Amino acid sequence: MPRGAFSWFAIAALCATAACQSTTAERAKPEATGKPAKSKKVTDAERLDALSRATVWQAPRVPVSQARLNSDPQQPQSINCTFMITEVGGTAPKFDCRLDSGERLRVKYGRSPEIPSEVAAARLLHALGFGADDVMMVEQLRCYGCPAEPFIIMRTLGLAGAHEWYGTVMNKDSYKDFEWVSVERKHWGRAIETEAIEGWAFFELDLIDQQKGGAPKAHVDALRLLAVLIAHWDNKSENQRLVCLSEADWPDGGKCSRPLAMLQDVGGAFGPRKVDLEEWEKAAIWGDRATCTATMDGLPYRGATFKPVKITEAGRQHLGALLQQLSDAQLTALFSGARFDQSKGMIGFKTTPIPDWVRVFKQKVRQITDGPACPQ
Repeated sequence: MPRGAFSWFAIAALCATAACQSTTAERAKPEATGKPAKSKKVTDAERLDALSRATVWQAPRVPVSQARLNSDPQQPQSINCTFMITEVGGTAPKFDCRLDSGERLRVKYGRSPEIPSEVAAARLLHALGFGADDVMMVEQLRCYGCPAEPFIIMRTLGLAGAHEWYGTVMNKDSYKDFEWVSVERKHWGRAIETEAIEGWAFFELDLIDQQKGGAPKAHVDALRLLAVLIAHWDNKSENQRLVCLSEADWPDGGKCSRPLAMLQDVGGAFGPRKVDLEEWEKAAIWGDRATCTATMDGLPYRGATFKPVKITEAGRQHLGALLQQLSDAQLTALFSGARFDQSKGMIGFKTTPIPDWVRVFKQKVRQITDGPACPQ
């Protein structure tokens, strides 16, 4: 494959298939510059106003029962890009690189369980109609100018405040190959942030107000319940994002006409130890089924920003109706396409068969759908 030949515009073409049509039309829309929009800094009051009017779910353009949950066979299996000197955080090995077109990619590599987690969780969210970034699994990525260990180098130079030093020694003709990486493209829309707050915390979902044009309570509760199902415990505010789906930018002092509250980094899901079937099976959906109180108290940090919350019957029914449309074949494609049966971790976790992942997923769905109605 010629250097730089891959483009996210190829993904836009693939989005004519069911693989990408499972949520909003804006999600697949490329920007004219090919670069992700910078966040818009707003005041605290403007942010809270946008959050109060945010949607969280839209009916998928492709019915859930027809959504593709594995990799599209037409997607490129190899990508060439040039290393970018950027700050990287977290614990999973990652780096940024740029295509010749100018498109910026976030790449996770190595045997990190965050790779299968993020691929599967993002595909599931899309299929059900919730916002998430586009994340795909790529068999091979060639990075020109990459150091031997890009994540370690960037973290080390970042701590020393010497990022730009690497630019003086970077050889763009040399390259490093990576296998089975995840490649992320940001959801369409400009991020809405303040100087101090990036994203949103789960307890802030109470601020969404249908009377102001925000999502109905049923949609908000469905998002909460889905987050519990996939065990999205690593939900600090920067792992969610508030974006504006409006075509044009809004002026200072004005309002975004179409805010969306979405999940951003779902690499810690299906755990709590990230893609750990045994522990995921144990993770509770309900703290108290009689009152329909959803909880993450048994997960790390007691669910971080997710506090025990009573789910409405409308919310339970909304998510349950979506989940029950998924077939065994789709669930098999979801977990096998994200390579959940492969060894993960630096020393190699034990492998788990795909049918077991399907079994536990369906078991969790029944925990949501079965039983009496939630109290009004």
